[in-house]
Amino acid sequence: MIKSVEELQVSGKRVFTRVDFNVPLKHDADGAKVADDTRIREALPTIKYLMEKGAKVILASHMGRPDGRDPKLSLEPVATHLSGLLGAEVLLTDDCVGDGIEMIVKYLKASQVILLENLRYHKEEEENDSAFAHALAGLAEVYVTDAFGTAHRKHASTYGVPSIMPVRGCGFLIKKELRFLNKLLESPEHPYVAVLGGSKVSDKIKTIENLFMRADTMLIAGAMAHAFNLASDSGFKLPANAKKPKPDEVEYAKILIGKARAKDVKLLLPADDVDSFDIGPRTIELFRAELRKARTVFWNGPVGMFEKPEYAKGSMAVAAAMAESPGLKVVGGGETVAAVNMAGVAARLDHISTGGGATLEFLEGNGLPGLDILDTFTKKTQPGALT
Repeated sequence: MIKSVEELQVSGKRVFTRVDFNVPLKHDADGAKVADDTRIREALPTIKYLMEKGAKVILASHMGRPDGRDPKLSLEPVATHLSGLLGAEVLLTDDCVGDGIEMIVKYLKASQVILLENLRYHKEEEENDSAFAHALAGLAEVYVTDAFGTAHRKHASTYGVPSIMPVRGCGFLIKKELRFLNKLLESPEHPYVAVLGGSKVSDKIKTIENLFMRADTMLIAGAMAHAFNLASDSGFKLPANAKKPKPDEVEYAKILIGKARAKDVKLLLPADDVDSFDIGPRTIELFRAELRKARTVFWNGPVGMFEKPEYAKGSMAVAAAMAESPGLKVVGGGETVAAVNMAGVAARLDHISTGGGATLEFLEGNGLPGLDILDTFTKKTQPGALT
């Protein structure tokens, strides 16, 4: 079973706290600033709890995909922003391993917070290098993770370190993620409607197959819908300016259409569109009708190119209809989160997952490496089970 941070002895201990501060940055004449602090705010309950308990808090995160030390992907603006949110100093170190970092950690005081510089400045992080993992693990006595967005990766800080440290558990963010996502897997109320957008069928095929075991209706949109329309033998002709699906995408869609029929899952595709970059008014009404009567809704992937005002109407309408649904409402994926924030309905949803790929992989039903490694018992339990 996975222990939560409340079950760990953290007072006076050095706690390696893996967070996901891979947030959007905006650059201007004054330097880089955090553009969207959703992931930072979601980690605050765990950080504040550790501070209140007198832990010595060592925060660790990646930022982007740097090729070596890239100043544009430094966590400096994150440290500044987090300091303002906590009302306390957050020291950003100049690296994440090395003698200098060990010296800083050695003299940490109770309730003090430091943020290690970008883990991915070292290629060993993504390689799950044993020596690098041991160097990180040597900084602390307790391991806590709230980095749900990277829990599907077997990286040094998400998998190697907790495999070394016997005292380990999850923070409040992951505890919340598991509470809501397990409902989608284990006990969804019906009707259960899943909305899937985005571009590639192949990215979501396993998730879609698992949703067929639970969902009653699936609303397919975005560029991904072109593959389904071409596979449906409905005479659909791809608009000239549309992104053309690859042949294997169409084949995947054919297989999924067949499985939907076999499982008696209602599969709704766009009935009209706007320049092939958004769903049209007829489709909006079809989707609204399904969402308003749903008792469970999961949405991943915008239904159009919502970043452009002329193609945002569909995603805004789906967000509004979802908010009106009387049941459980869960959103996952960075672009989808941006869409519900743009629509102004985020506060009316039950859960906004901080994971993109991690959320989809969790809903495949096979667990996540970064969560499974937290299990302190030899005998494995159900994926994502909490004590």
